[in-house]
Amino acid sequence: MLSADLILILPEIVLAVFAMLMLVGAVYTIKDGAASLLLWLTAGLMAVLAGWIGLWGAGAQTGFGGLFIEDGFARFAKVTILLSAAAVLVMSEGYMKHRDLLRFEYPPLVALSAVGMMMMVSAGDLMSLYMGLELQSLALYVVASLRRDSVKSTEAGLKYFVLGALSSGLLLYGASLVYGYSGTTLFSGIIQTAQGGEVSLGLLFGLVFLISGMAFKVSAVPFHMWTPDVYEGSPTPVTAFFATTPKVAAMGLFARVLHDAFGNAVSDWSQIIALLSLLSMFLGAVAAIGQTNIKRLMAFSSIAHMGYALMGLAAGTVLGVQAMLVYMAIYVTMNVGTFAFILTMQKDGQPVTDIASLNMFAKREPGRALAMLVLLFSLAGVPPMLGFFGKFYVLRAAYEGGLAWLAVAGVVASVIGAFYYLRIVFYMYFGDDSGEALDRGKPGILWGFLMASAVVMVLGIVNMFGVEGAAAAAAATLVN
Repeated sequence: MLSADLILILPEIVLAVFAMLMLVGAVYTIKDGAASLLLWLTAGLMAVLAGWIGLWGAGAQTGFGGLFIEDGFARFAKVTILLSAAAVLVMSEGYMKHRDLLRFEYPPLVALSAVGMMMMVSAGDLMSLYMGLELQSLALYVVASLRRDSVKSTEAGLKYFVLGALSSGLLLYGASLVYGYSGTTLFSGIIQTAQGGEVSLGLLFGLVFLISGMAFKVSAVPFHMWTPDVYEGSPTPVTAFFATTPKVAAMGLFARVLHDAFGNAVSDWSQIIALLSLLSMFLGAVAAIGQTNIKRLMAFSSIAHMGYALMGLAAGTVLGVQAMLVYMAIYVTMNVGTFAFILTMQKDGQPVTDIASLNMFAKREPGRALAMLVLLFSLAGVPPMLGFFGKFYVLRAAYEGGLAWLAVAGVVASVIGAFYYLRIVFYMYFGDDSGEALDRGKPGILWGFLMASAVVMVLGIVNMFGVEGAAAAAAATLVN
């Protein structure tokens, strides 16, 4: 019989064992010939595990002496992580195969990265936190440089690795300070040392270093410097993965550490998170204005969006965590559709990333242009798209959390940021039609993801497909 602890982490075990079996099996048998099959099997298993965790998980339990926490918050984050990873895998098959990038290592690396992310959002100890973080990161460093014959892709992987190592060092130094001043690495023990809101100076320094390490993972300013180059240099499906799944895991880890380990010192860390949020929103909004490469533009867009998500976290309340979870679910859905569109941008079979290539795109393909318009309006926060309600949630959480100034700043940043989304719309509908047109897209998987994402942005305003209630329950289990 399996022990209770092993049953608790069974989804992680299943995915990890499956990834290792894929690697061993592919090395000794069929190698790249079965890469497509492995990709679909991995995506299918992730979808099944998401259903398993979401439908049959209940209550809050801890395992391995507090190292692992399985509660509503972890389940919400894991379902989002697994579904978004599965979606990106399925989206990437055609692009990777057409450009001879679909290696048998790709699906196992994504699967192992997902295992690390699942560990991150369930971490109950600084040690398990670091194990999950490194498992996620090491796999991501490799997939960033998957295109070995490209200088930009190699540069992307190297930059990500070097700066990721720096962030890991910051996080480890913070963890050592926290351990030194609290006498434990367990979150349940750390929170006891901050009873009554009194936090020692050494523990506060440790918290700042922990926040710095985690801010790198969400591309928050001033730890954002790797993002544009890595987004541009990585293969586009890998960029889509970076823009979605790891962001959910990192935000989940952020919330877990701040509330489970430092929940009695909200006033201390709220100011830091608010500053990170403010800087991220404005840098993302302003820096994206001059971008002509759509992948770099989406990099700065992700920095800004993480700023909005951090705004909910800065509130330090149940509503704040709920707003952050709702925002991340909407953000992932928007980005899956947007990158499905970007993956179809090609001329004579070669990928195109210049936004000027979209001139008068609506004249040639009105359906795809309309779907992209919906997604861009949603990213900009234009009502009545679902993205508007995501921003409204975090703004309301900040206001009710006593951060009215941050909510006002968020509105201003959102107005500035709307410019670069609307510029793409302008190109598609009113641009110069003198240049060469993009290849016509064929209905397929990418078309389906684009349309489905756009439909969700419109129909989701009815009841958010139940995400709102699930996020409320998840937030309540974390903030208690």
